[in-house]
Amino acid sequence: MCEECGVGAAGRYEIVVAGHLGARLARTLDGWEVQANPDTTTTLIGSVDQAALHGTLGRLRDLGITLLAVRRVDREAAASG
Repeated sequence: MCEECGVGAAGRYEIVVAGHLGARLARTLDGWEVQANPDTTTTLIGSVDQAALHGTLGRLRDLGITLLAVRRVDREAAASG
């Protein structure tokens, strides 16, 4: 693992998907804050490790939810602050 680049380490991630997720599904996404956006997308924000991130991405795929973006946000916040 690359300690300097943080590969495999826990981080803060943002996932944007098409549509609004139902309340029942949103409650099952442990570790993620779920935010419905006015533009009919949903943003998931969470501090998770790589296994949890990939598990969530796989679950969204299995449910047929369209993935629009995934990005690590903690490095950007640290760089700007």
